[in-house]
Amino acid sequence: MRRLLAVIFLVLLPLAAAAVPVRVKDLADFDGVRGNDLVGYGLVVGLDGTGDGFRNAPFTEELLAGLLERLGVNVTDEALRSRNVAAVVVTATLPPFARSGSRIDVSVSTIGDAKSLLGGTLVMTPLKAADGNIYAVAQGSIIASGAAVEGEAARVVEGVPTSGKIPVGARVEREVEFDFAGIENIRIALRNADFTTATRIEDAINRDFDRRVAVTQDSGTVMVEFRQLGDVNPARVLGRIENLTVEPEDRAKVVIDHKSGTIVIGERVRISRVAVSQGALTLQVSEAPMVSQPNPFARGETVTVPRTVAELRNEPGIGFAEVAGETSLSDLVEGLNALGVRPREMIDILKSIHAAGALHADLIIE
Repeated sequence: MRRLLAVIFLVLLPLAAAAVPVRVKDLADFDGVRGNDLVGYGLVVGLDGTGDGFRNAPFTEELLAGLLERLGVNVTDEALRSRNVAAVVVTATLPPFARSGSRIDVSVSTIGDAKSLLGGTLVMTPLKAADGNIYAVAQGSIIASGAAVEGEAARVVEGVPTSGKIPVGARVEREVEFDFAGIENIRIALRNADFTTATRIEDAINRDFDRRVAVTQDSGTVMVEFRQLGDVNPARVLGRIENLTVEPEDRAKVVIDHKSGTIVIGERVRISRVAVSQGALTLQVSEAPMVSQPNPFARGETVTVPRTVAELRNEPGIGFAEVAGETSLSDLVEGLNALGVRPREMIDILKSIHAAGALHADLIIE
């Protein structure tokens, strides 16, 4: 049987009016204004028998023994067999300009054979950055999604109970040093590099300040010189720049996701004059083996006789359909839908048109 994928067409039709202006803060990031990733290794306690098995996860036993010894409990040469603890990796992102004492969210994930973190509490865990320094400390009750139910012969799991979050579960202990008030220039980094968009941002900044303070360095970078503005507060200048609006430009793209059968078609995609014909070939193979047994008390062996039924069916094609020049992909899709083209065949046709050089867009296949 042919397996058809559900296809979602997101066709952005050409607009009669001008493109919608977008704020600079939604198109680009400011160089240096960024977060920092944190990671830590800790212990979750209070689980209802769903923790790590010490035989399969000996590091959990070592972590628990170290915790108890730091708390003044001597567990030397003791065999720990608790099932209510689990070793976890804790991750978080330290936002830009986070100050000492502020709180951030953390994510918790098991690294052993624990079955669930529901009801668990993370014990105080230091979080380190790439430089090896501790920037935050996490602790608190875990909110885990999903549920797990287990019986003698079956187990049902809904969601992912082996990972969870602790809202505002970490307190910042160290600040990232950054003298933002003393900077003389800053670079604006576009998320989608494009020369047209970069020059439009440059023009919008220079027009707003009525002087040449911004210069486009490349398709993804615009430099802003604060020296041209005299003695100013960089924070106020960037607050003014990030709310300027420009009309972004982008490349024509067609994105095809084979796994989900999704096709996303950009507004600026165009098709040259081309003729399209498509036929379908279906091959179906089924196995129906037969078992041959000897008569009772006869000297023989039971033999399995293979039996294969193969069917090859060539379905009628759609014939030739001509697509006129300068046709948008929305018109092409509408025409192919009218001809009854199936989802999988639609993807194949788009790839063939691109191979023929008639699809004027970047074809991205995921």
